[in-house]
Amino acid sequence: MPTPRRSLADDIRGRSDDELSELVLARPDLARPAPADLTSLAARASTRASVQRAIEALDRGHLQVLEALVVVGGEEADAEGPAGRRERLLGLLGLLGVDDGVGDDGQDGEGAVVDRLADDLWRFGLLWADDAGVHHVVRTVPEVLGATVAGLGAPIAELRPSLVARHDDPAALRGTLEEAPDAARAMLEKMAWGPPFGVLPRNPTGDSPARWLLERHLLVPVAADRVALPREVGLALRNGRLHRETRLRPPALEARSVTLVDAVAGGAAGETLTHLDELVAAWSAEPPRAMRSGGLSVRDLRATASALDLETERAAFVVELAHAAGLVADDGEVVPVWAPTADVDDWSSSDAGRRWAGVARAWGDSTRAAHLVGRRVGSGTSAANALGPDVQWPAVRAIRREVLHELATLEPGSAPDTGSLRDRLLWRRPLRPDGVLSEALEAVLREAEWLGVIGRGALSTPGRTLTASLPRPPAIRDLDRRGRATTASGPGAGGTDDADGDGLAEAMSRLLPEPVDHVLVQADLTAVAPGPLEGELAAFMRLAAEVESRGGATVYRFTAESVRRALDAGWTAHDLVEQVRRSSRTPVPQPLEYLVGDVARRHGQTRIGAAEAYVRSDDESVLDQMLAARELAPLQLRRLAPTVLVSAASPAVVVEVMRDHGFAPVAEALDGSVVHAETPRRRAATRRRASPAAVSPVDESVTRTLVAGLRTAEQGSQQRRAEEEAREGPRIPATDPVVTLSLLRDAVAERHGVWIGLTDQVGVTTRHLIHPRRVDGGRVWATDEGGREKSFSVHRITGATVEG
Repeated sequence: MPTPRRSLADDIRGRSDDELSELVLARPDLARPAPADLTSLAARASTRASVQRAIEALDRGHLQVLEALVVVGGEEADAEGPAGRRERLLGLLGLLGVDDGVGDDGQDGEGAVVDRLADDLWRFGLLWADDAGVHHVVRTVPEVLGATVAGLGAPIAELRPSLVARHDDPAALRGTLEEAPDAARAMLEKMAWGPPFGVLPRNPTGDSPARWLLERHLLVPVAADRVALPREVGLALRNGRLHRETRLRPPALEARSVTLVDAVAGGAAGETLTHLDELVAAWSAEPPRAMRSGGLSVRDLRATASALDLETERAAFVVELAHAAGLVADDGEVVPVWAPTADVDDWSSSDAGRRWAGVARAWGDSTRAAHLVGRRVGSGTSAANALGPDVQWPAVRAIRREVLHELATLEPGSAPDTGSLRDRLLWRRPLRPDGVLSEALEAVLREAEWLGVIGRGALSTPGRTLTASLPRPPAIRDLDRRGRATTASGPGAGGTDDADGDGLAEAMSRLLPEPVDHVLVQADLTAVAPGPLEGELAAFMRLAAEVESRGGATVYRFTAESVRRALDAGWTAHDLVEQVRRSSRTPVPQPLEYLVGDVARRHGQTRIGAAEAYVRSDDESVLDQMLAARELAPLQLRRLAPTVLVSAASPAVVVEVMRDHGFAPVAEALDGSVVHAETPRRRAATRRRASPAAVSPVDESVTRTLVAGLRTAEQGSQQRRAEEEAREGPRIPATDPVVTLSLLRDAVAERHGVWIGLTDQVGVTTRHLIHPRRVDGGRVWATDEGGREKSFSVHRITGATVEG
């Protein structure tokens, strides 16, 4: 009878090349760095860090089966054989007596699904099988799952080994539970589904429920005032079931049919591009200060939201989106500000589809969670700021991609029910906190709606293209309606190569309206843009008018303040009216001409120069008003002549203060010419970035090469082990360096031989019989088997044992 394998290493060494490739593809961390041989691969697969990553990627079905296998036990159940262990497994899952075949609805039976899930867990290295086909859980899996697997306590053998015999008989245990008083039964029921711990009353009397349970060992003391519910008692209270509800298949994703998805998505995408343009224009003129922590202050975020006419939450999203796309950055100056980058000019000159593709890909790849702005994150004492470090949350990228890939499984034009989508995501990642996932799901759907990735709750055509280009979130396996397993794991799985975003840009370009080169000016001083304006016209309208409302058409309003802003920038009244006339499909109304003329007549009547500053005007009454205005008292105005005032403030300050209080001065140069204020264009300096580390994905090609190398290395290792075992001499155990030095010194004193294991420069261990003569300075001088004098480094000696 063959001896069954009793280790994961033996199991992995016995796998085929295809099975090894599947293992590495499912757990790519095993390939970085490349292990030396299959034994090293097995050792890495059983480490706590690697096992934890694998378990975190399990869905609820795989996790429930794994927990049941942990409870079934290891070697102590080998006598039952595969059939007995399978029966215990199905019993724990509440599936005894289920049909293993294909039902009338075309779905595989629950028993067959359990077998496939267990087979998956073996394929991905969380189980290993002996020669009898019995699955065993990898040693570190219970450590990662914790002491309370599925809410059960530790076995009685761990809590009190002396009481094992009292809990070996399930029938007797159930009889004791049936005799329990109502109060004692109530205590047990509270602990039955976890947590399996309780606190004792201060002085339990002989008649107390706690005393009754302790005397019958249904509760076991684990501290002075704490008790634990043994696993055997917990299972009896649960009637042998491990989970309240066994959910091996993902819940159905309920959806409703909607229309006009692409139209709504296109409108939202165009609106977001407009907000980004306005953000760049606003921060070019007046870049906000960067906080010491690196974020954007609450006041500056509110000012930005006011300038964009958005709620603070959406303004934070626009700011974070611009940062993710590389459109704004910290300029790195002594007094740092958040300013548009040099890349924004090329981005602004691109067509709308390509601009959207760039920001959409940046959103899909971003690890920043804009919905956390304004909330306390973790143990922080203050709310998170936009562009600050507290908004960095790598998990949001995986959640974002999971949501998009779930939406992509629906038919076009289908909007999922948010509750069913949440349940499905929780089934996919059961170890993720419920509240955190629900909040993140709402944020992802909201941001996707703003960005145009979804429209009316359904994935848009560009959204499907974006989803196809994103890597599929890591997952062990998916079960289709027949329960057949399809692999969906590894970086890049399910994604397409669209590095330049051409397909994505083309998909959105079809939905975005063509830019228009005209507006419709009306008699009430408003101008309606029937679509997105071309670049120069859009810049002119932002300068000469205020945005009154947005939507399918943007409504601008000409005001005295906006006209003065255009005149300050160097436009004359005639040029401004002519520009409006050329851009409008309707005649320029007289009220607009009157407004421009009135502002132009007052504009420049008062001129300001350096005295620190002087103020001159041909209209003496205007200067009289200035001298009499209390609001201008800080300027310390003083009349030098009937038409000239001077001030101690700088010309720029005088101009700003007077404009704030209803006057319309212009700045004057030394030669008397008018100085036109130009809108500043602040740009963050392009920083030198370190080249990112080049990491090749663990794909099928890399995996095949790795497995071939591991197979060759393993053959070499087996040959070396065989040669070592065939050599004369005893087996050499690994010894601590201190023990090795002690053995060598004893051999020098007593003049006897020592067998040592010696590792060379390439890591190969060989055995030698030596007779030590001297041990000094980390080296041993000895005579080898051939009588030659040699010296050996003690740190290369893996073990030693006395000859004979």
